[in-house]
Amino acid sequence: MKHALDPRVLSAGLLSLGLILGSILLFGPVQGLDDGQTLDQTFQNLILIHATLPRLVMCVLCGIGLGISGAILQQVLRNPLAAPDTLAVSAGARLALGLVTVFAPGLFGIGRDLIAIAGALASTVIVLTIARARQYSPISTILAGLVVSLYCGALATILVLAKDRYLVGLFIWGSGSLSQQSWQPALDLGLRLILTLLPLALLMRPLSVLDAGPELARIVGVRVERVRLYAIGLAVLLAAFVTSAVGVIGFIGLAAPALVSVGRIQRFPSRCIWSGIMGALILLVTDICVQLAAGKTGAFFPTGAVTAVIGSPLLLLLLSRMRTRPHQQDLNEPAFGPQALSQRWTLPVYLALGGGLAGLTIVLLLIGRAPDGSWYLLGPNAFADVLPWRLPRMLGAAGAGGLLAIAGYILQRVTRNPMASPEIMGVSAGAVLGAAATLFLFGGSYMFSLTASTVTGSFVALLFVLAISARRSAAPERILLAGVALSALADALVGLLMASGSPSAVLLLAWMSGSSAGIGLPAAAMTAAAAVILLCVAFLGSRWLKILPLGGSTALSLGVPVVSSRLLLFVLAAVMTAIATPIIGPITFVGLMAPHAVRLSGIRSVPAGLALSALVGALLMTLADALARTIAFPMQLPTGILASLLAGPILLYLIAHEGRPR
Repeated sequence: MKHALDPRVLSAGLLSLGLILGSILLFGPVQGLDDGQTLDQTFQNLILIHATLPRLVMCVLCGIGLGISGAILQQVLRNPLAAPDTLAVSAGARLALGLVTVFAPGLFGIGRDLIAIAGALASTVIVLTIARARQYSPISTILAGLVVSLYCGALATILVLAKDRYLVGLFIWGSGSLSQQSWQPALDLGLRLILTLLPLALLMRPLSVLDAGPELARIVGVRVERVRLYAIGLAVLLAAFVTSAVGVIGFIGLAAPALVSVGRIQRFPSRCIWSGIMGALILLVTDICVQLAAGKTGAFFPTGAVTAVIGSPLLLLLLSRMRTRPHQQDLNEPAFGPQALSQRWTLPVYLALGGGLAGLTIVLLLIGRAPDGSWYLLGPNAFADVLPWRLPRMLGAAGAGGLLAIAGYILQRVTRNPMASPEIMGVSAGAVLGAAATLFLFGGSYMFSLTASTVTGSFVALLFVLAISARRSAAPERILLAGVALSALADALVGLLMASGSPSAVLLLAWMSGSSAGIGLPAAAMTAAAAVILLCVAFLGSRWLKILPLGGSTALSLGVPVVSSRLLLFVLAAVMTAIATPIIGPITFVGLMAPHAVRLSGIRSVPAGLALSALVGALLMTLADALARTIAFPMQLPTGILASLLAGPILLYLIAHEGRPR
C-alpha cells in the first residue's frame, strides 16, 4: 500500500525549488544595487524595487487567497471539483470587463478592479439566489454555479467574436498576468485578504463539524445553511479580490486543495492553511520560471495559463495517491440515484411528447428569413432549392446534440456527480487541442484534417485519463479530477495561443463556439445514424446505469462488474463526444443540461432517461441552429453559443424550483 505524500514534504520541495530559482532571478539585479549609479543601472534598480519584488509578493498573496478559497468551497460543497470558478467568479468578472469595454468605456475611470469585483459578485449573487431554494445544498449550488459560469462565458464569447479588435486585451487578462508597476496593488490586495480572513477564523469550528455530515452538524447546534452561505461568501470575496488584481488564475483554487488531500491531514483548519501555502508556492515557482524563460517579455506573459500547464501534470502525477472523502448526503439535497424521483410517465405522454417534438422540428426546418428580413415558411416551390442547404445542418446539429446529451447522462450516473459532463472528463479538451494543432500548424480549418485531429485528440485524452485513474480501479472521483486537470491544461494552452495574437486564435475561438453551417449531408446523416446506433448500445447497459449509482459494494453484491462496466461506459461516452465535437465544437453545455432537465422532470427509468436526454439534446441543438441562421440574418451566429444561452435559463429555473410543493 502506498503511503500518502505529506503536503509538508511537497511544500518543502517547492520552497527549495523556489529559493533556487529566485536566487537565479534576483542575483544579478541585487548585485547591481552596489554598482555605480549610471542611468542604465538606475533603471534596472527601479525595475527590481517597483516591478520584480512587488510581483513576487503578489504571487504569494494570490496563491494564498485562491488556495484558501478553493479549500473552503471543497469543504462546504463536499466536492473535489469545487473551485472559485465553480461559482462563476472569474466568468462574471470577465463578462463585466467585456461589457464595460464595448458599451461604457468611461466606467474604467472608477478602476478596473472595482468593475471586475462587481461582475464577480453579481454572478455569485445570482448563483446563491438560485441555490437558496434548496438551502444552499452542495449539488444545487454547484449546478447553479456551472450554469451561470457557462452562460457568462457564452455572452463573453459573443462579445469577443463581434468586437475582437477591442477585446484582445481580455485574452491576456483572462489567462492571468502578474505584471506589476508599483507596490500599491500588492498592498491593497494584502489588506483585502486580511480583512476577509479575519471573519473566516470564526467559521473554522462549524466548518470542521461539517466533516461529520450536515445532519450531525445540525444535531450539535450548527446552523448548516447559514454557515454555508457565510463560508461561500468569504471564499468568493477572496477569489474576486485576486481576480480583480491580476486576472483569471483559476487552477490554483482547484489544484492546491487537491494536492493537500494527498496527505493525511484530517482537520479542516490545517487543510485550509496548507492549501494557502501550497497555492502560494505553486504560483511563486511558476511565475519565477516564466520570468526566467521569457526574459524581458515576461511582463506580458500570462502566468495564469502557465500555472495550469505546470500544475496540471503535477496534479495528474499525484492523482493515484489522493484520498477522496465520502460524500455525506444532505436531506436538503435531491438524491442522485434511481429512487430520487416519483413522478410516473405513461405511454400516451411519451407519444404526445414525441409527436410534439417532431412537429416542432418540421416547423423549424421550414421557417426562414427573406432577403428583406421578413419571416416566412418555406413553400413547395422553394423547398427543393433550400432543403439541401438547411437539412444537413439541422440533421447534424440534432445528431450531435443527442450524442452529447446521452454522454452526459451516462457520465452523471456512473460517477454519481452532477458536475460530470464530456468537458469535465477531459474528452472535449482533447478535441480542442487537436483542433488547435490543426489550425495553428496548417493555418486553415480544412474539414477532413480538423475532424481527424479532433477525433484523435478526444481518444488520446480518454486513454490518458483512464490510464491515470486505472491504478485505483477507475474510481469516479479520480477520473473526474484527471479530466478536470486535463481540461485546465487544454484551456491554458489555448489561452497562450489566444494571447499570442495569431489570426488562427480567432478561428479557433469561432470553432469552439460551435457552428454546423458547413456540414454536408453525408456527414450529417452519419452523425444522426451514430446517435441512434449508440443510443441502442447505451440501452444494453441500462442495468449497469441503474445499479452503479447505488455504490461500488452494492453493485458488486448484485453481480455488476464494477471496474469493467465503468470503463466500457466511459469509453462509450467518449466515442459519442468524439463524434459530436467536430460537428458543433466542444459544446458540452448540452451534456450537462439535458440529463438534468430529464431528471428534474421526474423520469425514473434508465432507458426512458437515455431516450429523453437524447431528445432534449437534439431539440435544443435544432432550435439553436434555427435561431443561429435566422435571428441575426444575414449573419450566421454560432450554434453552440446560442444553445448555451437558450438552455441556461431553463436549467436555472428547474434547479431553483426542484422539490417545491406543487
